[in-house]
Amino acid sequence: MQTLLKPLLMAAGSLAVALPALAAEMSPVGLWRTFDEKSGEPKSEVRISDSGGVLSGKVEKLLRKGADPKAVCDRCTDDRKGQPLVGLEIIRGAKKAEGKAVWEDGRILDPENGSTYSLKLTPADNGSKLDVRGSIGPFGRTQTWSRVE
Repeated sequence: MQTLLKPLLMAAGSLAVALPALAAEMSPVGLWRTFDEKSGEPKSEVRISDSGGVLSGKVEKLLRKGADPKAVCDRCTDDRKGQPLVGLEIIRGAKKAEGKAVWEDGRILDPENGSTYSLKLTPADNGSKLDVRGSIGPFGRTQTWSRVE
């Protein structure tokens, strides 16, 4: 009986160590690569962080060929107007939905047109992808971002 108990306890211990890591991967927190919807080319890298259960996301790097690393958000209409794109907070206020692996109630900024949209973040493919939905009322679009780290 003890010979069977030892492998079971070891397996349970391994599972207890692995589950938190798996759960962390099913979170939007991390570094994500965004893509141009028309060309499919990498566009930027955005780091999403958690502060007290509220997510925010900042552009860390511009990846488009010929992108000006000193470009500013000239179409923004709020406190981000004139701020550099690198370091710009484009995600604000997303919170985890009760009982689901979905973060919502936040806002996302499209720096190309200066508009902000309601936000829904849904991890996919075991956390390697992130479905990012921006919407105004019933209208919206979803982009899929890829995890960098």
